[in-house]
Amino acid sequence: MELHGKCTIFAEGCHGHLAKQLYKRFSLRKDCESQSYGIGIKELWEVLPEKHHPGRIEHTIGWPLDFKTYGGSFLYHLNEGSAPLIAVGLVVGLDYENPFMNPFREFQRFKHHPSVKQIFEGGTRIAYGARALNEGGIQSIPKLTFPGGCLIGCSPGFMNVPKIKGTHNAMKSGSLAAESVFECIVDKNFNSPTVGIEPKTYEERLRSSWVWAELKSIRNIRPSFHSIFGLYGGVAYSAFQMVFRGVEPWTLSHGLPDSHRLKPASQSKPIDYPKPDGKISFDLLTSVALTGTNHESDQPPHLTLKDDSVPVKQNLEIYDGPEQRF
Repeated sequence: MELHGKCTIFAEGCHGHLAKQLYKRFSLRKDCESQSYGIGIKELWEVLPEKHHPGRIEHTIGWPLDFKTYGGSFLYHLNEGSAPLIAVGLVVGLDYENPFMNPFREFQRFKHHPSVKQIFEGGTRIAYGARALNEGGIQSIPKLTFPGGCLIGCSPGFMNVPKIKGTHNAMKSGSLAAESVFECIVDKNFNSPTVGIEPKTYEERLRSSWVWAELKSIRNIRPSFHSIFGLYGGVAYSAFQMVFRGVEPWTLSHGLPDSHRLKPASQSKPIDYPKPDGKISFDLLTSVALTGTNHESDQPPHLTLKDDSVPVKQNLEIYDGPEQRF
């Protein structure tokens, strides 16, 4: 693929294929930490009217995840139209240790908690979806500009992790990038209009905006869960940072990349998940049918393996094939 624009703005989202090529070609990640990822699983339900409270928001951490695994749930009583809709989901950090962990089945188990199950009894699940999330914060944001383009939104990773909210930051980054690109294009003193434009002021504008201030204020929350105290240490530190708005002079590191934290299957305990009941919890294939995706039966996969031996020699033999679960 060839892009001949004077300046291309890349907004691929989390772990984009083009962005990964740009990181390598222009060494954009040489001065930042490895990105940390999460997976968010979500369902949309139509519940009984008497169980619907428009505007109510509930967030939880902990169960059904163990105290060493970062993650939490969300439950939103939507106020959109006349139907009593609720969006429910679970986010799991992909730096977990146990290769037998299955984020999808953890989410199905979560819905059977007594305080959650009663909300969905008598209701109907009408949609399902999942997506990857960038959770590294400012520690993991790469260089954002290069000759011929820049990165915006969830591609470099502007999500507010504790709030699981990033749309506002993504939109603002796009606006700032557009202003910087326009500034370069209309500059009458720019003598090489056919050469890729690098909107260098974009990064300066972003660092001076409320986007950077917001990300800086919560920068230590996610890595605080990597301590030996796990969930409990992270919660305690998060409370401290929420009160003082990130004014502490230090910045915690994420440490090892997510993939390096996974333990071999021989050192891990298999997890016995309950079978789905078809009313509150469901199997994966039934769920995928509700995603709204559409693929041809003979459509070639867009993902390819660089080394065909890795799935068997490493993933399966050492880690019992975790890719079949996440």
